[in-house]
Amino acid sequence: MNDEPEVAVLRLGHRPGRDDRMTTHVGLTARALGADRVVFGPEASSPADTVRDITDRFGGPFDVEVTDSPKAVIRDWDGLVVHLTMYGLPVQDVEGDLREALDDRTPVLFVVGAEKVPFDVYERADYNVAVTSQPHSEVASLAVTLDRLFDGRELDREWEDADRTVVPKDTGKKVEDTSGE
Repeated sequence: MNDEPEVAVLRLGHRPGRDDRMTTHVGLTARALGADRVVFGPEASSPADTVRDITDRFGGPFDVEVTDSPKAVIRDWDGLVVHLTMYGLPVQDVEGDLREALDDRTPVLFVVGAEKVPFDVYERADYNVAVTSQPHSEVASLAVTLDRLFDGRELDREWEDADRTVVPKDTGKKVEDTSGE
């Protein structure tokens, strides 16, 4: 986010048809809450297209990638690997360490699983992190963890090259076309 070290999100796994909406929401949450890019596996080209379209319309910067080797992204990551799982350490116990890594200019990769995550991911991760240690949405885990990482700064982020801007209102909804067309 801005001039901080890279924060990326890897969606590990994707079951076409079943996970399209959830994978899309992983990407949209990553974008909205401060990550610099999301990486999807080869089966997730449709969610990748949707996240690119939202970025084109509502601004960036934010990158969307599709890789044939998601596990290689983890293996080759030069920074901190944080696997979000209900079996990990409580987020409140490690959020200071994660913020310190960013302060030390260390890139952070968040791994968000779709289906059963292979055990080697748990072993490769520098941190396995849980939000509540209860079953719930991986999107919720990503949102809570990113918000804690950035300490709320991501909520005031400025978006570049937006064609549309949401105008906050206490009732109703309004989106302005800022493209000049």
